[in-house]
Amino acid sequence: MQVQADDDHKIFLSTTPATRRDRATALAVVGISSILFAFVVPFAGMPLTPVPAFVASYQSALAVNDLITAILLFSQFSISRSWALLLLASGYLFTAAAALAHALTFPGLFAPSGLFHAGPQTTVWLYMIWHGGFPLLVLAYALLKDRDGGPRIQGSAVRAILTSAIVVGVTIAAVVWVVTGGHDILPTLLSDGHYTPVLIGVVSAILLCCFAALLVLWFKRPHTLIDVWLMVVLCAWLFDIALSAMVNVARFDLGFYVGRIYGLFAASFVLTVLLVDNVALQAKLSRLLQSLRRQAASDRDHYTERERLFSAVVESSNDAIITKTLDATITGWNRAAERLFGFTAAEAVGQRIDIIVPPDRRAEVRDILDRAGRGEAIEQHETLRLHRDGRPVEVSLGISPIRSASGQIVGVSKTARDIGERKRAQQALNQEIEERRRIFETSQDLILVTDTKGNFVQVSPSSMTILGYTPAEMIGHSAVKFIHPDDLDRTREEMRAARRGRQMRNFETRYVHKDGRDVTLTWMGTWSEPVRRHFFVGRDLTEKQAAEAQYRQAQKMEAVGQLTGGIAHDFNNILTVITGTIGILADAVADRPELEAIAKMIDEAAERGGQLTKHLLAFARKQPLQPREIDVNALVLEAVKLLRPTLGEQIQIESLLAEDAWTALVDPNQLTTAILNLALNARDAMPAGGSLAIETKNTYLDEAYADMHAEVTPGNYVMLAVSDTGQGIAAKDIERVFDPFFTTKEIGKGTGLGLSMVYGLVKQSNGHIKIYSEEGHGTTVKLYLPRAFGLDQGAGEMLAFSPLEGGHESILVVEDDALVRKYVITQIHSLGYSTLEAANAREALDLIDANAAINLLFTDVIMPGSMNGRLLADEALRRRPSLKVLFTSGYTENAIVHHGRLDAGVRLLAKPYRKPELARMIRMALDN
Repeated sequence: MQVQADDDHKIFLSTTPATRRDRATALAVVGISSILFAFVVPFAGMPLTPVPAFVASYQSALAVNDLITAILLFSQFSISRSWALLLLASGYLFTAAAALAHALTFPGLFAPSGLFHAGPQTTVWLYMIWHGGFPLLVLAYALLKDRDGGPRIQGSAVRAILTSAIVVGVTIAAVVWVVTGGHDILPTLLSDGHYTPVLIGVVSAILLCCFAALLVLWFKRPHTLIDVWLMVVLCAWLFDIALSAMVNVARFDLGFYVGRIYGLFAASFVLTVLLVDNVALQAKLSRLLQSLRRQAASDRDHYTERERLFSAVVESSNDAIITKTLDATITGWNRAAERLFGFTAAEAVGQRIDIIVPPDRRAEVRDILDRAGRGEAIEQHETLRLHRDGRPVEVSLGISPIRSASGQIVGVSKTARDIGERKRAQQALNQEIEERRRIFETSQDLILVTDTKGNFVQVSPSSMTILGYTPAEMIGHSAVKFIHPDDLDRTREEMRAARRGRQMRNFETRYVHKDGRDVTLTWMGTWSEPVRRHFFVGRDLTEKQAAEAQYRQAQKMEAVGQLTGGIAHDFNNILTVITGTIGILADAVADRPELEAIAKMIDEAAERGGQLTKHLLAFARKQPLQPREIDVNALVLEAVKLLRPTLGEQIQIESLLAEDAWTALVDPNQLTTAILNLALNARDAMPAGGSLAIETKNTYLDEAYADMHAEVTPGNYVMLAVSDTGQGIAAKDIERVFDPFFTTKEIGKGTGLGLSMVYGLVKQSNGHIKIYSEEGHGTTVKLYLPRAFGLDQGAGEMLAFSPLEGGHESILVVEDDALVRKYVITQIHSLGYSTLEAANAREALDLIDANAAINLLFTDVIMPGSMNGRLLADEALRRRPSLKVLFTSGYTENAIVHHGRLDAGVRLLAKPYRKPELARMIRMALDN
């Protein structure tokens, strides 16, 4: 049980906050007093029978009241040590002393003219000094006090009280001497029973002091309980002065008597409150003592139970617990010590500890006792001790000094644990670990250990040879960073199968080498439930597969080369004959239109055959290129001039060219042909007309993007994009569009070699090509052409190496392509954000409804189903107006804006994007 002490502010009247009830009571007292005062004022001068005994009784009661009040206030001051409280107590002591002096000098009480040779003005002056001194001290109290009682006295409280009593006594004595011995030199206050102007001035000054004290107390908030009743006292004090010295006529009239009664009441208010407060404090102390007694009883029971439990713990401990004095005499011996050393407690207690110490270890015991005697604790000290039968016992000791209640070290507590079996087991384990470590370090295969989250815990040194990474570069990282994206799902399935208790079979997985190339490994792995670890052994198949692939590629290229060379040779021979004779034939039939038309058809067919030969050579990357540094913008503008009449008026062509586009290293003629081929394909995809956008942009393909596309070399590229608003390409055909002779056009309307030629040109130029298409939405083909050397670093490259800014917000990623979705989530996680993922709009809306903490919706524009990215964003904003939105798409931004799928100004991140671009766009979307 805990005893809670009340706040110190609630112990004393000088700091106890006044309640509403206290204020109401005080106000009622003042109201009643005011009513009585108003009732008495008209009759204040009514003469009454003189009763000198009334004065004696009044002065005595007043002096006793004020003295008791002063003593109670001094007692509170002795604890609080407040200057303000000391002055207030001194004020009550002053009024008590002044009342006593006034009674002694009052005419007719103890002498006809009063004691101390009092004159006719003595008692009047004493009354005025008495009634003026008290409000001055109350005013000083009000000025010094604050919420905590005011400034504190630093010295002795008793000395301060004695000093105050002496000062008050000396002051009263001096006043009495002045008003008696110097009676004749004092101004006259009362003449023939009438007030003189001097008296009126003195009374006015006293009233001002009272009002000043009253006003300062009123405005010095918060009010304490004593403040409220002091204001009541001052009101009664004012009524006393008014009735006794202003509205009355002479002594022993109605005003004289009632004024004294008011003065007596004024002295009683604070005393009454102090007495009530003391009674309440005594009751509180009584309750506190009862609580302390109950607490003490509870503590005794608690410590008794703790001692019993401690003894039970010592006896039931598996470790030997021994206590002994500093001279090595055994004082405690538990059951575990009996089992460990063979001696019973009765046999060991009282004996020296030497009974279990080998002779050559006794100096060690002496040293341990000396260190414990100096207060030192010793942990896990391994040594030898003796069993009763003489055999050695290997133990680990923990030694602590035992202190008495005064803190003096009186003995030593020792725990002893048998470590013999543990040492033998540790030795066997160390040998097994060393054997496995040697196998682990010398293995030519890759040995990996991962935790439940797929993070590497151990990696064999062969990782440097197989993957190019040191073990330190892989440990602590997720396997996802090293496994080829296309093989992630299959690897996870194998790991899940192992965790379900199935023996893992051999499987193949591609890892990404540090230099970017794929490394195929065949794996055997298993799951250990006790340690919750996956164990894998992988053998590198790269050399074997490379040899097989090289052989197959050599055979394929040989066949393609032979086919291409044979076709080109034979076809050119045929075309030579055809083109050489077609002119002669055309001249011969010039007068016969029907035969001339046939000759023209043969000539056009020969021309198409020549183009077919060029396309085949381009796909086989055998065409003779003449790459040079070219201005891509200028080449596009020239190509557009050719396209406008070719495509027709129903196709609107837009050139969206970057003003700062770099120059590229490429064959200009072949690039022009590629643009024309892409434009013609776009025209065929828009039979009813549409929009064709040709765009250029500087870009930097970083290592992260290169990891996703093994054929890409990180660096600066000029991106050339051709976008249309046509029918789009079916998802099942996307992977085949670059195959030779593959076409989705009707028979007779395409050779199937256009995109193959573009693909061959880009690859032969060390570039990169990417196609994005959705049925019903159009197609974008992006060509990444290597930047020509010798130029300054551009904005894209600077952005790639600029500091990345991440955050801690929550982002919902919506992407139907699982591989892209996982790649994006990995990049966003690396920036510090938390993520949620959805494969379609319905899943995304469910997550938005269930998670109020989502800050950003990052969604693909084109998605399968009835709701695309734009509709998803509209619905999400309807449900969550504060949600931020960032779109992404394989189409270029300009193409999408002009194709009517997004409004201008909407934030869009075009695929492919680099990590810096992703970080920048996310922060822009969140901070806008």
